[in-house]
Amino acid sequence: MNAQKSIKTSSQIYIGFCILSLGYVALLSLISPQSTMDLVATTLPNTDAISSIRGIYGGVGLVITLQLIYFLAKDIHKGLWFLSLFWGAYAISRLITRFNDGPLGNFGNQWIVIESCFCVMAVVLIALNNKYNKV
Repeated sequence: MNAQKSIKTSSQIYIGFCILSLGYVALLSLISPQSTMDLVATTLPNTDAISSIRGIYGGVGLVITLQLIYFLAKDIHKGLWFLSLFWGAYAISRLITRFNDGPLGNFGNQWIVIESCFCVMAVVLIALNNKYNKV
């Protein structure tokens, strides 16, 4: 019983951390799309580019954040599954870039490690939750 509670708490902390991280980027992107792109040293040349970053990272990021809040409150197991797919897709996208377009820069290399670790953490938490019953 103690292990089950620890796993549930760890899962909640993990999802909560992802909510804060993704929510921060979403709000930053809604308020200042250029600030988001400054992280990768890219200038947004026109309002269409600004609108795209605001929409994808801001608007879609906000929806993802709200969905994670729902999962945290209602279905931790689904939240873990979602995050395993989410972070895994980011890591795979960076791998595709590496193979198709060449080596990643410092930002890309740092984030492929982070995204891969987040994906693995979600998978481990899913496995532990399955072992000790669903949360």
